[in-house]
Amino acid sequence: MGRYSHSKLSTFEQCKLKYKFKYVDKIKPEIEKTIESHLGEIVHDTLEWLYTKVLEDKMPDLDNTITFFSEKWQEKYNPEILIVKKDLTEKDYFTNGIKLILDYYAKHYPFKDNTLELEKEIILKLGENAEHEIIGFIDRLAFNKETQEYEIHDYKTANSFPSKEKIEADRQLALYSIAIKELFGKDEKVCLIWHYLNFDQKICSRRTKEQLEKLKKEILEIIKEIEDEKYFPYNKSPLCNWCEYKNICPACKNEKQGRLK
Repeated sequence: MGRYSHSKLSTFEQCKLKYKFKYVDKIKPEIEKTIESHLGEIVHDTLEWLYTKVLEDKMPDLDNTITFFSEKWQEKYNPEILIVKKDLTEKDYFTNGIKLILDYYAKHYPFKDNTLELEKEIILKLGENAEHEIIGFIDRLAFNKETQEYEIHDYKTANSFPSKEKIEADRQLALYSIAIKELFGKDEKVCLIWHYLNFDQKICSRRTKEQLEKLKKEILEIIKEIEDEKYFPYNKSPLCNWCEYKNICPACKNEKQGRLK
């Protein structure tokens, strides 16, 4: 049985050699985290803690929420975290994280949106004999009583705002929606919601039954390509600057030597 995740599939599409380093060879990178991923992790931790308290009927105030963010930042931060943008410092990212939490708290207080679960694990079986599994975690699952829809919420700390086309093509939450329909009923309505925190904006999208069936086929095609791959060539792109395997990648070594074609 093959077990995959959205991240695993995306890594293969981004760079097959990176996929090999990470999932086949299981090489532990020297630099495991960038400052951007650290920021995203701490923001997610903070919002998960916040909604956990809400579900426990223990509404935290803003000061306590900011304190949690600050303490969690220090707890998980280490000087080895990679900062690619040399004009920014760790303090700049920390300050930005505080602003994201402040804006989110002000906009969504008192958080009465019928949250059901946090970090909900989903397992979606694919293939004629259910031989493949897609696993993932939903940041927050809610049920909107007004629209009678399940809502899959995802938090983004990226500095770029997606186009409508990119959102409509996004497959991570779409895959999660298939799992939610299988869990609660195939005719249930599901709304996909991305919170782009740097822009203080929320994007909503929905998928038709036909779109979800097409997505299943596309995922199976990618899995087949992965399982048939033998050479795992690298793919040079701007994302290489943030790659945790940059120090051992032949593409980056060749570039330093001025031989990259």
